[in-house]
Amino acid sequence: MLDRRLAQEPPPGDIDSALLGEAADWLVRFQSGDDSARTRRAFEQWHAQSPAHAAAWRRAEMVLDTFHRVPAEVGRRALGGLARPGRRRALSALGLAAVATPAAWLAWRHQPWTSWRADLATAPGEQRHLTLDDGTNLVLDTATAVDVAFTAGERRLRLIRGEILVTTAKDPAPRPRPFLVETAEGRLRPLGTRFSVRQGANESHVAVFEGAVEVLTTGGAQRTLGAGEQAAFRVDHIGEAAPADASTALWAKGMLVARDLPLAALLAELARYRPGVLRCHPAVAELRVSGAFPLTDVDASLELLVKTRPLVVRRLTRYWLSVEPRVGVLPRAPSHVD
Repeated sequence: MLDRRLAQEPPPGDIDSALLGEAADWLVRFQSGDDSARTRRAFEQWHAQSPAHAAAWRRAEMVLDTFHRVPAEVGRRALGGLARPGRRRALSALGLAAVATPAAWLAWRHQPWTSWRADLATAPGEQRHLTLDDGTNLVLDTATAVDVAFTAGERRLRLIRGEILVTTAKDPAPRPRPFLVETAEGRLRPLGTRFSVRQGANESHVAVFEGAVEVLTTGGAQRTLGAGEQAAFRVDHIGEAAPADASTALWAKGMLVARDLPLAALLAELARYRPGVLRCHPAVAELRVSGAFPLTDVDASLELLVKTRPLVVRRLTRYWLSVEPRVGVLPRAPSHVD
């Protein structure tokens, strides 16, 4: 019986993205503590609809198992003794983005966060404006952590995670010390400048607004970026320079400027400024959006989208939001918020 049921389940890559999204909905509902009898009955009905539903839940259940947060009764009823291969396997095994997004958020929420020991840090949705001992202005974006090490020989910032905006000052020390910013992929040396640095998962990104910045990766690649240029860099490679204008740094003033940006990318950026999950339905992921969106009030940004575009925001809990197409409406052309 067990082998026959497993044989009926589709291969991981063939699971419908909509079912994975529904599985993600159930995952986050249980994570939020909703374990009522009514919820359990509704879940069991959903789970029993087809082998594909069961397969989608098995993928989501791996995440729940990973963080020891499976509601015991729900797990027993839903899985009914099914084998659970791949426990604690990488979250990427979940596959499609419909589940990967909440999975990544759960991983971030539960993993030990090394930045709690950082000299400077911000929580999700928080920004800090600081003046360092040498007069340098430093802005920490949401969920950012930085170590500061000023010695007799140098002024060094180590960006652990997140994004910073730096406006360097002339060193007041008798013997001027170089100013350095270190990321996981390399080292930056600004030359009398204003610039931003963002630490990504596998690469760093720098944008220069004034002066110039020397980029030296840990693998030895080197390049100097001038004002109005930005580039991403990895351990052994620096990407091609692209234009960077002042609007790139408007996050430091609580504003995100989008120019023909896919809705999925816009929501991914807004999600950094609020706790929980902000999911984009695949049907509207490529909808193009332009406009200015407040980062200090993400709900207001979402309200703007809903008022001006054929979209709705579905709220499962205050920490789980999904932006979806309005019933009966699927956008066909690029859209803009003016």
